[in-house]
Amino acid sequence: MPDPVDMVRRFNRSYTQRIGVLDDSFLGLGMPLGPARLLFEVGSSTVQAPPSVQAPPSVQALRERLSLDSGYLSRLLRRLEEDGLIRVTPDPGDRRRRLVTLTESGRERWQELERRSDAQARRLTDPLTPRQRDRLARALAEADLLVRAATVRFEAADPAGPAARDAVGRYFAEIGRRFGFEPSGEADKDATLLAPPSGLFVLALSDGQAAACGGLQAIAPGTGELKRMWVHDDWRGAGLGSRLLRHLEDQARGRGQHTLRLDTNAALGEAIAMYHRAGYQPIERYNDNPWATHFFEKRI
Repeated sequence: MPDPVDMVRRFNRSYTQRIGVLDDSFLGLGMPLGPARLLFEVGSSTVQAPPSVQAPPSVQALRERLSLDSGYLSRLLRRLEEDGLIRVTPDPGDRRRRLVTLTESGRERWQELERRSDAQARRLTDPLTPRQRDRLARALAEADLLVRAATVRFEAADPAGPAARDAVGRYFAEIGRRFGFEPSGEADKDATLLAPPSGLFVLALSDGQAAACGGLQAIAPGTGELKRMWVHDDWRGAGLGSRLLRHLEDQARGRGQHTLRLDTNAALGEAIAMYHRAGYQPIERYNDNPWATHFFEKRI
């Protein structure tokens, strides 16, 4: 089997050469890849997005989405402004935030970037047979998922904050579909039980968006309980749930906890299988959660 590190490096060299990353003028647009990529992100939030979610991105959102240094992002924004392609203005709802919008020239350049990007992708795939194109699409989808999974970062978040509430809301919606769960004020309870110093809420972030979440609360001296374990549907199969579980276990050890417990429902078979693989053992009911059917414990 090829060495993964060697294979990734070989792919990076081959792909960046073939898509023009090394050129001063990416796709002949008169700008290198950095400004072109930033222009694409601004347009993706407005021109390309469905009307119901169209909104100018903030500078902070762009920095998080592209994982860029603040200084470098400022230089890229300044270049695009000087070229007359974007405007950076204060957010009317929060003057501390700055919003980025395309000018008319910027919208035209973005559309040309889209056209040339599509044409380049077709040039790469047209020589292949339909079967080879299908293989390539499936291989790239798998590689994209795994590379994004490898670069996910775990961050502690305020359980009462908007990002945490959004992730927990998605969790509630999913288990509501799976077995009829009704929140009934659970989010407000989380804001207290999962808040420091006795609690912890973690978001798994990729490109500035939550891919998964999980919480930890103390329920007895030396014993913690895992709560709100959720993985976005788009990330299923990437092992993100297991990584998040190990991260929360590490956090629990750092808090002096030697035992973790959790409860779940029989409808969540994938989660139950993951807990078994991670060494969690079935125990008797330890709480009064009416929605729980299975209870687990692990010495960590």
